[in-house]
Amino acid sequence: MNQLSVLVAGSTGYIGVQLVKLLCKHKYIKIKYLCGNSSIGKNIYVYDKTLKKYNLPKIVKINYRYFKEVDVIFTALPNGQSQLIGNNLSKKNILIDLSADFRIKDVNIYKKFYKIKHKSKKLLIDSVYGLSELYEQEIKNKKIIACPGCYPTSIITPLFPLFKKKYLKINKVIIDSKSGYSGAGRTILKKEKKMNLFNSLTAYGIPNHRHNAEIYQELSLISKKIKFNFTPHILPMFRGILSTIYVEKKNNISAEKILNFLKRFYKKNKFIRICKKNMLIGTRNVINTNYCDISVCETNDKNKLVILSAIDNLIKGGAGQAIQNLNIKFGFNIDEGLN
Repeated sequence: MNQLSVLVAGSTGYIGVQLVKLLCKHKYIKIKYLCGNSSIGKNIYVYDKTLKKYNLPKIVKINYRYFKEVDVIFTALPNGQSQLIGNNLSKKNILIDLSADFRIKDVNIYKKFYKIKHKSKKLLIDSVYGLSELYEQEIKNKKIIACPGCYPTSIITPLFPLFKKKYLKINKVIIDSKSGYSGAGRTILKKEKKMNLFNSLTAYGIPNHRHNAEIYQELSLISKKIKFNFTPHILPMFRGILSTIYVEKKNNISAEKILNFLKRFYKKNKFIRICKKNMLIGTRNVINTNYCDISVCETNDKNKLVILSAIDNLIKGGAGQAIQNLNIKFGFNIDEGLN
């Protein structure tokens, strides 16, 4: 099979560098352009020394003329910029976007949460919400793949099938998520002294974290009456997310039944690992992988459960899921570039 030619826009952020590292290991990919704004002329290995062993192009300013030379464009850019790229795609381009630009289908909700007007409204028809395990068929058929946010990936993955099966009460959900600081991007380091970033745990985004819109959009496909409270936190570690989700069961359904259903639902999905009942999981087993680990835990209230969901925010919550979507789109082995 011939290699696909790729352009990466926003290649020097945490997600961008992680994406380049994974693409270098993908046997069907050739990176033709690495694009950035503040790093033009530099080598990408300035940001990660492990990339020095690869023959990679120097970073250049993005030019729409390049699009005719590549098959796939990855965008890991600030919100709003991928819309402009979308407006300039050539007929052969597939866009895999790691920003929020094509995740939210309602442009009014997008403007409410992201404070900018959407400039590619017509392209939303050609886009799919790229949660790999839930929308595989749609990913195969769309030109624009909007990779989910890191928190939503950890949250929607366990909740969507359980709500769809009607095993949980839809108005009794509390989500407590904790992430390494890389989830906030490189700019978070500028706030380090003010936040005491490396020595403290910080809650933020209450009550209107941007990912609320994304989580509600997907869960409301099951019921518009779904209600949840979502509180994100930044931990003094670099990467990883653990979401602790408090739910209430319906009709005295046992934890075993819920656990076995999740196992069946994700049986064919390599990157979803359903753990033993009451297993107290953490990020340690998912760091530097594309796995999502899920555990179902009983509580001292027989009607309530705690669902734990752990991912690496830069891989399953970002670059890894983007590669997984690439593999789905082009029919490669699902783990190509992700082992």
